[in-house]
Amino acid sequence: MTEQYWPMVPPGGCLVALVTDLMDRSRITSARPEVTFLARPSQLADLGENDVVLVDLGRRGVIDAVAGCRARTIGFVAHVEEATAAAATAAGVHEVLARSVFFRRLASPT
Repeated sequence: MTEQYWPMVPPGGCLVALVTDLMDRSRITSARPEVTFLARPSQLADLGENDVVLVDLGRRGVIDAVAGCRARTIGFVAHVEEATAAAATAAGVHEVLARSVFFRRLASPT
């Protein structure tokens, strides 16, 4: 049986990420080599319902752009950024995680 990794992407969907930090990008690519990176928050509006997007919630403009995104969104933020986490939840981010939890889950089979 093939191991499944979090987050699971529905059939026909893609795993994409809006992350600019090179270390974070490296960790994501290491765990999920099939990921495609977006360059701008405005590209979130182009994603479909079967896509899953990973977002760095600390990046300027991301939370506003999530409101128009149809994809399942999973965001990470520093654990001390409670206001950012609350704003992301209010904007419709499906899962808001502390960055340590996000990267631990990303590297582990489900």
